[in-house]
Amino acid sequence: MSTDIGSGEQFLPLRDGRTLAYAEAGNLSSKTVLLYMHGLFTVGDASQTSPVILSKNVHFVTPTLPGWGNTSPPPPSTSYHDCLTSDMTTLLSHMYPDSNSNDIKLYIAGSSFGTVPAQILYGAPYDKFPFGRCISDVLLCGALPPFRYHKDYTKSMTWKYYIVAGPITYYIPFNLVARLIKFRMERKWPTTEAVEASFREHFDRMDRADREVFARWCEGCGRVPEDTVQNLAENKIKSTSKSWEGFMLMTPLLHSNWGFRPDALDEEHSRPRVLITASKDDILSPMAYAHYLAANYKNARIKDVNGRHLSMIYQMDEVWAEFLADEK
Repeated sequence: MSTDIGSGEQFLPLRDGRTLAYAEAGNLSSKTVLLYMHGLFTVGDASQTSPVILSKNVHFVTPTLPGWGNTSPPPPSTSYHDCLTSDMTTLLSHMYPDSNSNDIKLYIAGSSFGTVPAQILYGAPYDKFPFGRCISDVLLCGALPPFRYHKDYTKSMTWKYYIVAGPITYYIPFNLVARLIKFRMERKWPTTEAVEASFREHFDRMDRADREVFARWCEGCGRVPEDTVQNLAENKIKSTSKSWEGFMLMTPLLHSNWGFRPDALDEEHSRPRVLITASKDDILSPMAYAHYLAANYKNARIKDVNGRHLSMIYQMDEVWAEFLADEK
């Protein structure tokens, strides 16, 4: 098996004049593909790919989502879900030009906000995303549900999250709240060093047990905790280096039509297994969200994890091992 950490960020010109940025790692010739959707304020990055993934005969692909980093935002006349399915179809067709969707075994995964595009691909009509027919499994870490259908989504929100993504923010015209948040964040975190300090403060707030787990994980990866802080900060700066369109799209997308209803998927769409992580300490992705999705996706189960939202960084090796257990 030929394993590679990839060649850094790559760029795929799209037919509509846009650009799709992505990174890849693992066995680049394998037809078992792990397509990973990143969260907010980061980009597709394969430089610190989990050793669990690298030990498998898997091609790890992580695109930068529309409007973030070097990936163009959706065209004004195109919905997010149509843009995403088109971009991912083009990307996979580019990587496997001599294959059809039946030749590929596809794993879809997403973390935090990335669980939204992961679910859009999972539920997309096959004429929009032909590779949907070869999805084997779906992983949703710190998942967010479609607010359009989860009527009780606000009950689990903190006031801070309610202001960022709740119904008032959605209905205020001109995306005004998001514009104000952008204004504040640009001034609070103007440099990589300022962002590093913010992440460092988060990790410093962990209790002793979590800090020890985090340190052991870093040591096992051949890194020190500061390496993770720097990587997070650099990717956060990259994510908005060209525009803030990705962030501006967030709240409208959470409330929009994703192209399907979770409880109305047909038998073929419901075939892939869905693994959903849930933590009682995660205030950004409350356990109620995971339980809603598990109740509405017919082939889903929940894996309980510990810690806050960012704690998934050092728990992902265990999650990947379970998710990819069928792969050698």
